[in-house]
Amino acid sequence: MKNIILTTIALAAFAIAAFGQRAPRPSSPDVHKDNSVTFRYYAPKANEVLLHGEFLEKPLPMTKDTSGIWTLTVPPVKPDIYPYFFAEDGNQLADPNNTYLFANERFKRSILDVPGDQPLVHSLQNVPHGSIQYRYYESSSLGRTREMLVYTPPGYDAFGNKNYPVLYLIHGGSDTQETWTKVGRANFIADNLIAAGKAEPMIIVMPYGNVRPSPMPDFTKDIINDIIPFVEKNYRVIKDKDHRAVAGFSVGGGQTLNIGFTNLDKFSYICSYAPFTMTEEFRKNFTDWKPNAAEINKNLKLFTVSVGTEDFLYESVKQNLAMFEEKGVKVQPIIVSGGHTWMNCKLFLAKTLEQLFK
Repeated sequence: MKNIILTTIALAAFAIAAFGQRAPRPSSPDVHKDNSVTFRYYAPKANEVLLHGEFLEKPLPMTKDTSGIWTLTVPPVKPDIYPYFFAEDGNQLADPNNTYLFANERFKRSILDVPGDQPLVHSLQNVPHGSIQYRYYESSSLGRTREMLVYTPPGYDAFGNKNYPVLYLIHGGSDTQETWTKVGRANFIADNLIAAGKAEPMIIVMPYGNVRPSPMPDFTKDIINDIIPFVEKNYRVIKDKDHRAVAGFSVGGGQTLNIGFTNLDKFSYICSYAPFTMTEEFRKNFTDWKPNAAEINKNLKLFTVSVGTEDFLYESVKQNLAMFEEKGVKVQPIIVSGGHTWMNCKLFLAKTLEQLFK
C-alpha cells in the first residue's frame, strides 16, 4: 500500500510538472472597444515574428517578452472581416489561438472579425435565419461523388408549396465550397437582406469548383448536367432560366462567364466578381466570339462585372468589359476601391442579391 501511495504521489507530481511546462495559450486576437487589436503568439525560440494582414499596408514586427510570447497592438481597424497570419522566421502560420480559419487549399490564414457600431451586412443579426446543408451528389461528368453547400432561406419548407429561384455561387481558385460561408458570409448576407426586404428569398448553391486533374470545361458540364438536375430534384425550385443565376469570384468569376454565356438558355442573370480569365477555356469561348448581341440583351435580365481599382486583375477586367461592349453586349460595371479581397467580394455579393429575381 505504501508503494502504491508513493507511486500515486510521484505520478501526480509529474503530471503537475508536465502541465506547468505546457506552452501557454495567449488570447489572440483581442479586439478592443476602439477597434484597435492585440495579437499574441507563443514562440520562445523564434528570432523574428511578423504580423501580415489585409488590414495592414505592410507586415509589422511583433515584440517578444520574457515568457516567449510575441505581442503587437495595431491601431483601430475599419470594421470588416480580414485574413491574417504570422510569419515566424519566414514560415507562414495561422494564429494557433484563433479557431476562425480561412477555408482555402493553398494557404492557411486566420480571420479577424472587427464589428461595427451598427451591424454590417455580413454580421450575424437578430433576424430569421436560413439553413446551410452539406450535400453529396454523383457527378456523371467527373465520375466521382462531390460535395456542395446549399443555403435555403428562412421559412423554406421541403414539403410546402412555395418554390424558389436559385443562385449558383462559385468560389475562387484555391478556395473551397465552404469559403462562401466561412469567409464570404453568404448565408448571413442573404438572411439580413431578405429580412430587410432588399433581396428576394432564394436558394444559394455553393459547389466545389476546383476540378482536378480535368480541365475547366468539365466543371461547366458538372454544373449543367449534374448539379442543376440534383438541385431541381431535391429542392423546391422554379425550373426556368428567369429564376436561375450564376455568380463567382476570381477563377470562379471566369467560370461564371464561361458557364453563363455558353448556356444562355439556362441563366438570365450572370454576375462576375473580379474574374480571372487567362484560361484556355475563356480564350476558346471568347476570342472569336460572334454573339447575337440583340438577342442576348433582350433575354439577359442582368449582367454585371465587378472589380476593385487596386485589384491585380483590374486592367484585365477593363479589357473584358471593353470586349463585351465592343461586341454590343450590355454589361453593368461595378467599380469600387480596394483589391482582390473577400472584403470586396462580400460587397459584390450583397449588391447582386439586391438585384436578382426582381
